[in-house]
Amino acid sequence: MKILRCIAALACLAVCGKANALGLLVEAESFSSRGGWVVDQQAMDVMGSPYLLAHGMGKPVEDAVTTVDIPRGGVWHIYVRTYNWTSPWSDKPGPGAFRLRAGGKTMDAVLGTEGNSWMWQYAGKVRLKAGCTELALCDATGFDGRCDAIYLTDDAGDVPPDSCDLLSAFREEKGGVKPVVSGGDYDLVVVGGGIAGMCAAVAAARGGCRVALVNDRPVLGGNNSSEVRVHLGGHAEIGPYPALGRMLREFGHSRQGNAQPADYYEDDKKSRWIAAEDNIALFAPYHAVSVEMEDSSSIRSVVVQNILTGERLSLSAPLFSDCTGDASVGYMAGADWRTGREAASEFGETLAPETADDMTMGMSVQWYSEDTGKPASFPVFEYGVGFSDDSCEKLVMGEWKWETGMNRDQILEAEMIRDYGLLVVYSNWSWLKNRLADNGRWKNRELAWVAFVGGKRESRRLMGDYIFKQDDIDKNVFHEDASFTASWSIDLHFPDPANTVHFPGSEFKAATVHNYIYPVAVPYRCLYSRNISNLFMAGRNISVTHVALGTVRVMRTTGMMGEVVGMAASVCRRHDALPRDVYRKYLPELKTLMSEGAAVEGELPDNQRFNLSRPLKEPKVKLCR
Repeated sequence: MKILRCIAALACLAVCGKANALGLLVEAESFSSRGGWVVDQQAMDVMGSPYLLAHGMGKPVEDAVTTVDIPRGGVWHIYVRTYNWTSPWSDKPGPGAFRLRAGGKTMDAVLGTEGNSWMWQYAGKVRLKAGCTELALCDATGFDGRCDAIYLTDDAGDVPPDSCDLLSAFREEKGGVKPVVSGGDYDLVVVGGGIAGMCAAVAAARGGCRVALVNDRPVLGGNNSSEVRVHLGGHAEIGPYPALGRMLREFGHSRQGNAQPADYYEDDKKSRWIAAEDNIALFAPYHAVSVEMEDSSSIRSVVVQNILTGERLSLSAPLFSDCTGDASVGYMAGADWRTGREAASEFGETLAPETADDMTMGMSVQWYSEDTGKPASFPVFEYGVGFSDDSCEKLVMGEWKWETGMNRDQILEAEMIRDYGLLVVYSNWSWLKNRLADNGRWKNRELAWVAFVGGKRESRRLMGDYIFKQDDIDKNVFHEDASFTASWSIDLHFPDPANTVHFPGSEFKAATVHNYIYPVAVPYRCLYSRNISNLFMAGRNISVTHVALGTVRVMRTTGMMGEVVGMAASVCRRHDALPRDVYRKYLPELKTLMSEGAAVEGELPDNQRFNLSRPLKEPKVKLCR
């Protein structure tokens, strides 16, 4: 096995620009044994790559280890691409300290604690023999040290580039990412393996489509997975098409609650559900990195990259569905999109602000602790966010309200937003454990789980032929292409005023007002792009205003919109049509499919009786036609 790994490592070997210099690039995410480190791809579109994260919640994690082939014995200089993640808030050396071990020698340099951006840090030099050599990342703290890549060179001046464009070319030159090859031709490519994407893929597959389902995490379910742990919300099986959403019973979890133990979210049940569909090819963990266009208004293929191996595949189809949440595919294809809050005057929305702005709902980093039955320590953690007995949160768990980044760009600043979530969890817990005057409640408790995958609510929204708005909800407006039904309250998060008192401009907790609604059916025209002819969308990135997003964004609702997309894709396949054609020419056929639903026949358990949103108020105007 070691020989095979060493041979594979030769693919990363290249002659550098300097005469006779040899350089070996090792992507950290490709390590053969990641130990206690986890793969984080959430910011790869911005910082250039997935990376390994030492997410030990204050306890050092097991070493990540791999074997590489050293082509020539002698002295090698080693650079490590890393980041001091607390640098936006503190000038202190960061908490994410780790070291590198090469050829059995632990290097002296402490990595991950300096600088204020992703950078190549010099780890030192070491004499290595030719042949197979072991590399290891040795975490020192468990506080989210991170490593993107390791570069070994026999020339001390051969430092890899930092800029994203040059670094991307460098990775290709050194074999860190692979050339694009065909991943096959399909009837529909669904990008995003959350609840919306899963339902879109299965509904299309059951309608006769050959489907590629792309998910950039190893587990399916998105925010409903064990990595984020948000339970399903909203009513299914209601409205003009009560068969919609019944398929959720096939894979939905049976126990309610946010931030609960991993088994509550039944990841294996979701995986089995997708695997049972012969017409679905699952690509996980693959991240969409680019699109190839047929022309300015039509996508030919999506290029996806394996976040572990760097393998890149081109997936071709006449139809695509963007279920990424961040509208990544639509954005790369040039689809019309918007973000933030519209002005009240634009759509006549009483819940919108007077002036448009970029504020969005934020990202949650959920957590919980457990009683160990004996005193449990936690390191003092103080990195620029000051707590006191008055300002600390005297809690043993934190769920959706622990929300950050509402005034930041949820895509370009995703890593910083998530990191701030980690920062305040650790800082608050440190205060409770080490500083709070009366901390008896916390003496025997330790952090049992802190999410490292952030739970997003809002970023880009793709514009369709119709933009769903507050007036549609308030008046329960009738649309001839009514499809899935929204039932959740208009639930728009904002910074918690009590948190603002202590952390103005740096809030980490949210509040909301539940504006309860009467269930309202949303037009099919909100589920396809108005300017990219072969692009569907399902999930939180559909064609709605910020205000309307407050009701459609919960996951039973997004599952139903995915189901409608999958059905519409099957109509397109039968007629060699595009999404808009379904509205213009084949709407009766779609209505028939929505009446039937895509669930399997027979009795299914009613495991969806929780987190429904109550009460349901009467509409201000009954069924305007």
